Amino acid sequence: MAVEIVYETHSITEDNERGIATGRLPGRLSERGRHLAARLGERRRDDGLAAVYSSDLHRAVETARIAFADTGIPLRQDRRLRECDYGELNGRPVTEVAAVRARHIDTPFPGGGQSYREVIEATAGLLADLHARHDGQRVLLIAHSANRWALQCLLGGGAIEDLVDAPFRWQEGWYYTFPAAPPDSSATTAAVDRTSPKLR
Repeated sequence: MAVEIVYETHSITEDNERGIATGRLPGRLSERGRHLAARLGERRRDDGLAAVYSSDLHRAVETARIAFADTGIPLRQDRRLRECDYGELNGRPVTEVAAVRARHIDTPFPGGGQSYREVIEATAGLLADLHARHDGQRVLLIAHSANRWALQCLLGGGAIEDLVDAPFRWQEGWYYTFPAAPPDSSATTAAVDRTSPKLR
């Protein structure tokens, strides 16, 4: 049997609207973001979800709580779904972080940050746990851009070298499945990617 993953980004934050790369800082949804989080719940609450897993950073937790309040769907937080730690660049303008992303695929961001390869490894560990807990079920993940790239590398056949500098285009969810053998960070498996039309 397989586990089906539906991935959604956290909703729009005040930092997003100001052009700030929040990174490992908590972040807070904007008024528009709270509205969109409620819309996310309307889209997903009847999808047969066994659980919703979110990053434990505030902006992702806030998105999950607004979207799935009073639905009875278990909400779980996992630090392995945190955004990449930009180190001294947490909270800096997006343009500054975007200019150096490709340098930090294997080399951590300065000031105690992470590399993108470390995010992929953390995501692989999460997927192994999801395999053990949710075989034959569908789960929703709410997280950040680095985690979406990690899923694409692990389950969609993507390469992080190509993803870090690709333009971001929001859409209503990304879909992946993985079969009986849990994935690891050195192998990619076939994915079913039934994405809806890409939207701004």
